[in-house]
Amino acid sequence: MHAQPQPVVTEEAEDERARRGLRGRLALFLLVMGPGLIVMLADTDAGSLVTAAQSGAQWGYTLIALQLFLIPILYMVQELTVRLGLYTGRGHGELIRETFGPFWAWISVTTLLVSCVGALVTEMIGTAGAGQIYGIPLDLSVWATVLFLLFVVISGSYRSVEIVAIIVGLFEVALFYVAYRAHPHIPSLLRGLGTFPIGHPSYLYLVAANIGAVIMPWMVFYQQASVVDKKLKRHHIGEARADTLLGAFLTQAIMIAMIVAAAATIGRSNPHASLNDVPEISRMLTSFLGGAAGRAVFAVGIVGASLVAGIVVSLTAAWGLGEVSGYRRSLNHRLHEAPWFYLVYALALVAGALLVTSGVNLVTLSIAIEVMNALLLPIVLGFLYLLARRALPPAHRLRGGYAVLVLTLIVLTVVLGVYGGLQAL
Repeated sequence: MHAQPQPVVTEEAEDERARRGLRGRLALFLLVMGPGLIVMLADTDAGSLVTAAQSGAQWGYTLIALQLFLIPILYMVQELTVRLGLYTGRGHGELIRETFGPFWAWISVTTLLVSCVGALVTEMIGTAGAGQIYGIPLDLSVWATVLFLLFVVISGSYRSVEIVAIIVGLFEVALFYVAYRAHPHIPSLLRGLGTFPIGHPSYLYLVAANIGAVIMPWMVFYQQASVVDKKLKRHHIGEARADTLLGAFLTQAIMIAMIVAAAATIGRSNPHASLNDVPEISRMLTSFLGGAAGRAVFAVGIVGASLVAGIVVSLTAAWGLGEVSGYRRSLNHRLHEAPWFYLVYALALVAGALLVTSGVNLVTLSIAIEVMNALLLPIVLGFLYLLARRALPPAHRLRGGYAVLVLTLIVLTVVLGVYGGLQAL
């Protein structure tokens, strides 16, 4: 007798089988989870945390409601990158090249590279600031950060880099303890949720700064490239969306924690404090939270935020340039298999480090980066919206009332982001 041929079991069928039962669904989610959570933890970088601290110190709890409002905006924009990555199998730059041509692809990736180097400067300022809390020289902190990020990426696969990024990013949850130790006045916090002093220019500036800090140009490129490099498929769309939503809630919760900590401490004693850098914020918070313990917890949160963002933005530069120029670009390739990918990654890190250690005024440099990111938003979000309308399969394209809603929120984000960036000048 002839053996009966065994039916072919596809990955989709295996995943569908795994979804049966709570344990199976959880296991599949943990397998897919990563790109959304990482990019959201990176979004709460050192620059964003400084903005949150300024918000709490100057305006108490009144900007917490804005952080809650930003959760769906953040999710809707990043969900488009998930959809584009899963249904096209292409990175963002590659998809722009195929849809609009090489010229626009190079325009897009040029803005990306500028944004990535600027973001790396911000993250290195964050790690250097945490080092300065303990008297570590700036140069030593910055180059130690470069060596750590090089080691993480060059020595691992996509999965190992993802795990390291999640671990260091979760250091940010230390800021929840900082908020708890600040002992916020709950009735004042609840009143702040319904208070919107929109007649004050300084309040409107911080509204714009917070909105402008929600969507960074590199976030769009990173999440789309990472779902492709992780080899996620169309049938993972549900889990990938859940990963993005979880990240959106977590990153905004961390921003709220920083606002609460600053409002309950600095805001009560010195609401006019400038709070332009990490050591300054640490000195003022430590006087309320306690010496060594408060300083250590705050430093851990800042370092975690800076390192995960450093991993994300440097990888985004290498992925984005590869998508447009065509060189091999995957964390699953070894150094000799994708030399240009790893070279661009290293050069982005070195460029950021040289800027920070050049002796330039770091506060001025941070403000310039904020302005630059704001001015790049129209290009990045404009391409994202057009791709979601044209490049997706017809059944999954952005259309109808939801398309109008997304466009409205993108325009609002762009206008307020540009306004906040220009006001920073």
